[in-house]
Amino acid sequence: MGWREEAKKRAAHEAVKHLKDGFTLGLGSGSTAAYAIREIGRKIHQEDLRILGVPTSYQAFLLAVDCGIPLTTLNEHPELDLTIDGADQIDKALNLIKGMGGALTREKIVASASKQLVIVADETKLVEKLGTNHPVPVETLPFALPSVMLKVREMRGRPALREGRGKVGPVVTDNGNFIVDIDFGLINSPKELNSRLKLIPGVVETGLFIEMADIIYVGKPASVEKLERER
Repeated sequence: MGWREEAKKRAAHEAVKHLKDGFTLGLGSGSTAAYAIREIGRKIHQEDLRILGVPTSYQAFLLAVDCGIPLTTLNEHPELDLTIDGADQIDKALNLIKGMGGALTREKIVASASKQLVIVADETKLVEKLGTNHPVPVETLPFALPSVMLKVREMRGRPALREGRGKVGPVVTDNGNFIVDIDFGLINSPKELNSRLKLIPGVVETGLFIEMADIIYVGKPASVEKLERER
């Protein structure tokens, strides 16, 4: 296991320390969140904790089942105690880009339903400004794809429909939608960009998570750094 995987694992284990008996929590998607899900499963069985999880993707759902985590839904628990998730980029204000795994809409819904959002990542995800050599994923209704692409170009973005790996054609999300990855270059005002994108008819959700993360655990080669958002 390389240093990044070890760093992600250490960060995930720090985040799981926020877990308390009786919690209902959101289970994030992706490789870093997977370390947290496995550790949650271990704690449930070793410490006999009463925990319920709401998965943000089929990947998280299947892993949670494999780890023996009892699951529930937002219908039964519309307010969650905690969500632990990963991130693709993190800026100095602790704003995030998420969605390279395609689960951005459900991740944002679950995060917004939580009293606390804890993010885990390795230090390569830290940037001065969002958009540093990285696109903004946007989930889009298939019917609206041509007009969304046109309006994004009018905003001087460079959109690319995300293509599948191991299948022919575009990536289809758990919601039956497409993902458009948009290169805006360095993003000076993530909040404004998020608002403008969400005004485009057909855009379901963006991968810009603005002022949502409460705590971020950053895994480094030999330590874990804790970052907290100023309120």
